[in-house]
Amino acid sequence: MIPQRILLNLLLLLTAAQAMAQFGKNCELRQFKVNLLNPGLEYEMALGVNTTLDIKAGLQVALDPLLPDVYKEFGFFPAVAAQYRYYYNFEARQRNRRTIYGNSANYIAPAVAAFFPDTRTINDEVVKGAFGYAGVVTGIQRSYNSGFNFSFDAGAAYYLGNFEGAIYPVVNVGIGWIFSEKRWCVGR
Repeated sequence: MIPQRILLNLLLLLTAAQAMAQFGKNCELRQFKVNLLNPGLEYEMALGVNTTLDIKAGLQVALDPLLPDVYKEFGFFPAVAAQYRYYYNFEARQRNRRTIYGNSANYIAPAVAAFFPDTRTINDEVVKGAFGYAGVVTGIQRSYNSGFNFSFDAGAAYYLGNFEGAIYPVVNVGIGWIFSEKRWCVGR
């Protein structure tokens, strides 16, 4: 499980950001997305001028830190993930006459995730229990007038659970559609 102090620190960070947030013209107020690559739902809400909270729930491809060679096999686990995204190039995209619809910009984000695998056998030993990570990613998100949405981010995170914790890479790819939105940024 994810230690309570990490969850508490993340909650304090998000609360402080919300308290200082002022809505501006850059971020969408809120948008619901469906992810087809990692089947699930995603909700992104504006917290400030250039910041959002992105929460995902569904099935996700992930490293399984309990395997002897972590990079040889990947798991497909039920998961919940969150990112506090800071979009740093809205203004540059607007200056270059590019759309920022659907938070189409580049970002950096602290990221957390919790995975809930079924009981499985690894090295002739029955293993059960959740695991998770906390780390930092940088990425891009692009949304189009049709509602098609693409996002990619990569970084590193500290994985923890019922094993000795370690730092591993994190890569997230999302392909899907925005099916509900509350507009705030400059139009399509």
